Amino acid sequence: MSDRLSETISDPPYDDRKGTQLLLVLSAILFFAYICVAMPLPVVSVHVVQALGLSNAWGGLAAGMAFITTIFSRAWAGGVGDRIGAKPAMARGLWFYLAGAIICIVAGFLTAQPWLALGVLLLGRAVVGIGESYVSVSMVSWGIGLVGTHRSGRVIAFMGAAIYGALGVGAPLGLGLYHLGGFSLVMCLSAVLPALSLIAIVKLPAVAPHASTLRRSFLNVIGTIWKHGFVIMAQGIGFAAIGAFFSLYFIAQGWQGAGLGLSAFGAGFVLVRVLFGHLPDRIGGLPVAMVSLMVEVVGQLLIWGALMPTLVLLGAFMTGLGCSMIYPSMGREVVALVAPQQRGMALGGFAAFQDLAYGLTGPLAGILADRAGYGPIFLIGACAAGAGLVMVLWLKRAASLSIQKA
Repeated sequence: MSDRLSETISDPPYDDRKGTQLLLVLSAILFFAYICVAMPLPVVSVHVVQALGLSNAWGGLAAGMAFITTIFSRAWAGGVGDRIGAKPAMARGLWFYLAGAIICIVAGFLTAQPWLALGVLLLGRAVVGIGESYVSVSMVSWGIGLVGTHRSGRVIAFMGAAIYGALGVGAPLGLGLYHLGGFSLVMCLSAVLPALSLIAIVKLPAVAPHASTLRRSFLNVIGTIWKHGFVIMAQGIGFAAIGAFFSLYFIAQGWQGAGLGLSAFGAGFVLVRVLFGHLPDRIGGLPVAMVSLMVEVVGQLLIWGALMPTLVLLGAFMTGLGCSMIYPSMGREVVALVAPQQRGMALGGFAAFQDLAYGLTGPLAGILADRAGYGPIFLIGACAAGAGLVMVLWLKRAASLSIQKA
């Protein structure tokens, strides 16, 4: 099934209306597939800390393991997509999702042996991370191939809305299933969803891979996009903190609604994508990223300093508002910097910076939480978003100087 391509078409083959329809279909498939990533995200750290009796550091590592794997596999997966096409690369990613979920199901039955369970869980999370590399990069490349690079900001906005919409739905669903039937029940549904997605993509049109053999090295591409990558790495720390530790933060405070943190984040995220997803293509990525990072800083500071659960949830919502447009804004700039035959590799390398934030925040923040509690994690998230804002201002100034010289 993974290599069954129906119609293969050139770049870009569709008008705005038809292209938007196809993007909506791809986004819907991505939404349901990504729930298999979203459901375990708040559950994994809770399972490791409460069911296995291990420390927050181990819980953070387990939550972040998928993102650690993607750091090393994004560019590789993007390069494969450039060579074989986005559709078959997407299918490979879904198979990895399925395999990772099955391994995690096994880990759920090993709670009597905590360290063995943790080892199997880490393996499963690593396999899911490889799948994530294929799925996210391939979906963006597929969408851009269908509608054209001039609509790249819209493509990235659509795909991001699907991913974070899935996070908003999947997080409370995962915690509910975990309390109902345990970790293995969560992972069973996580295995079913990518299998259904594999069936759903069979009839969709594919885009031909770019035949050019003139390809820049990965390090060369990274040298071109690293400043943009730094921005999404900086903004990603706030989301990673919410994903790994928001539930435990609520539980530690004795508040109800531990699963609502990612829902609040996802609601803010999707709201902005729906209302303002066109802005990067219309006014440019840098102005949008600048305002977005300011909002994220406020959201993280609210989570850190608020003493009431409603204000903390408001902070998560504002973090979602802020994070929403940063990836498509900076991704649009990245797409403009590279040739079409390097698009998958560039997007893979770009996304790896975000994975770095997601992968390292979990274990490092877990160590901090063991010593100082959960609140300071979100103060660090605010500082990181501030650093991203400084980089955007630098890029904006450099762009202005370049225009003046021209």
